[in-house]
Amino acid sequence: IPETNYRRNGDLIRVSLSEYGINHHNLPKVSDTDRLRLKSYELRAGDIVFSRVGSVDRNALIGKEEHGWLFSGRLLRIRILDRAINPIYLSYHFHSHPFTRRILSVAVGQTMASLNTQILRDVFIVVPPPTEQRAIAEALSDVDGLLESLDSLIEKKRAIKKTAMQQLLTGETRLPDFSGTWETKPLGKIASLQRGFDLPNARIRPGPFSVVYSNGVLRHHERAMVKGPGVVTGRSGTIGKVHFIEEDYWPHNTTLWVTAFHESDPKYIYYLYAHINLERFLSGSGVPTLNRNDVHAHLVTCPPFPEQCAIATALSDIDTEIAALKARRDKTRAIKQGMMQQLLNGRVRLI
Repeated sequence: IPETNYRRNGDLIRVSLSEYGINHHNLPKVSDTDRLRLKSYELRAGDIVFSRVGSVDRNALIGKEEHGWLFSGRLLRIRILDRAINPIYLSYHFHSHPFTRRILSVAVGQTMASLNTQILRDVFIVVPPPTEQRAIAEALSDVDGLLESLDSLIEKKRAIKKTAMQQLLTGETRLPDFSGTWETKPLGKIASLQRGFDLPNARIRPGPFSVVYSNGVLRHHERAMVKGPGVVTGRSGTIGKVHFIEEDYWPHNTTLWVTAFHESDPKYIYYLYAHINLERFLSGSGVPTLNRNDVHAHLVTCPPFPEQCAIATALSDIDTEIAALKARRDKTRAIKQGMMQQLLNGRVRLI
């Protein structure tokens, strides 16, 4: 239906689908045979579905929200008939590394892995008594609940940081004790960019200095070309990501690096470059590249140096909180993996 016919001044209005030739008379009829056939493809809460082709180690437990959905021919369904088997426990077992390795090793196909029901029937699993299954499932579910809460906290902190960057880097909100006038200049007069230095992989010698590519630090070299701290962004390849480097480093020729901060705070410049959306300055039809001349001509309004430092500190504090939450999430994931290895094969028994 054309959007103009059902949206008027931002409000939704009622329309008759029959005006567009859609009514119950011209829909295809479903025979009783087809209805029974479709019924056999219905999913129930507690079913587990596997990817049949490609990522055959991927599987998912069907919950109440998906009850009644139909599954396609690219999936395999496991339906638990024995009430002594806890579906949540079984789902965790199917996600354990030993099981996924086993599935990948027995999948058929040379170009793309393929799974079938016979392969799944031939796989043996360890099943403790029902009460222990339930206890294991509850313990692992508690850890998953913690992981979900950490993911939610990280997303909230990211949203807070995004709002803070918008408000602080534009002067919409001023930090306490700052009221000086901001000055508008071309970005090239504040933090000019230069292309990085060529460094083929064959010439890299292991060392302490970061080699910064368009998508971040990927290698370390025995020499550095630039004194830190520094701000680096992608020139070709990955465009839009901005990296802050504390120590001396080597900016790769796929990057642009800030050659001079012109009495500006480096960390503030890092946040400023991350905020202005560098992708708008892309040029080239084949392999897009970042045009530094366009970046240099872009006008920005910046506060005096002391307020720059204060803004950079405020945003860095949020980044520190996000990093701490990510570290806690990674540690929790590692704990969960260890629990699965111990509990799902009977090495550790729950009382």
